[in-house]
Amino acid sequence: MIALSPRGLLLLLLLVGFLYAAPRFAAPAQEPIAAADPTVQSDKRIAFSFDDTPRGAGAFLEKDERHELLIEALETAGIEQAAFFINPGRITPSDHDAEIVMAYAKAGHVLANHTAHHSKLASTSVEKFLADVDEAAEWLEGKPNFRPWFRFPHLDEGSKDKAKRNAVRKALKQRGLMNGYVTIDASDWYMEDLALAASKSGKLIDWNALRDLFVESYVQSANFSDDLARRTLGRAPVQMILLHETDLAAMFVDDLAEALKKDGWIIVSADEAYRDPIAFMEPDVEFADGTRTQMLAAERKVSNRWYERNDQKVAKKLFAERVLHE
Repeated sequence: MIALSPRGLLLLLLLVGFLYAAPRFAAPAQEPIAAADPTVQSDKRIAFSFDDTPRGAGAFLEKDERHELLIEALETAGIEQAAFFINPGRITPSDHDAEIVMAYAKAGHVLANHTAHHSKLASTSVEKFLADVDEAAEWLEGKPNFRPWFRFPHLDEGSKDKAKRNAVRKALKQRGLMNGYVTIDASDWYMEDLALAASKSGKLIDWNALRDLFVESYVQSANFSDDLARRTLGRAPVQMILLHETDLAAMFVDDLAEALKKDGWIIVSADEAYRDPIAFMEPDVEFADGTRTQMLAAERKVSNRWYERNDQKVAKKLFAERVLHE
């Protein structure tokens, strides 16, 4: 009997499901894609990060197997060091979440602060927000591969409240925490929500179409942010992609990495990303919410700053048409 890893078994089951549905969803033949010229050095560099770890049960995988699949997929993809932003408030003595977090560190990935309870700054007092930051910091202290980075939940840095924004910025510096910003987002969490809702409703999901939509959206978002950065800064900074510790990420991140490489992207470590000069910029904007490239562009009055598939109406329509064939 041939032994398969959990990820191998999952992919085999998905393949069987696709073959069963093939007459209905047959894909058109495609011309072979020419291999990239290895002598051409790209300046498009990208690092990977995952928010909301440890995350609750997802759409399709058992919670205790998702991290194993994700670690295997990252290794397959050649992503040697991703950043995981941790919410320790979700960890209880009765679950295995602490072991899941440590498994990511053991695999070579780094851990950083995302508040203990995922507070949203715009709707939380400065004192309560910082207490949430400190609670997470206490849990993370002394953990292997810890980095002194802090990522704002919901990417909300205070919204329109500049006094609150400035107070938290000052407090984070006093704590030795750097802003763990992102530059690329395609709302994978919302795509998983749509998939979960479809599954609960008994709708047939075209898994190959879901994978393609996931990958396509993030490659598009990466190139959108690359163009925006070049228009804003006149150069190509290292991009930081925002994903979440979801079932879809565990299933498709290696496909995403392959597509990015074919598109000319070079995958680098989170450490390298946060050494880029963009890491030390503090955009002064009227609305502190979103990716760093968006806020820097807003500060400099650069137009066309928002990737359209982060609009939930657009994302929902695409999901219905392409994944559910409605």
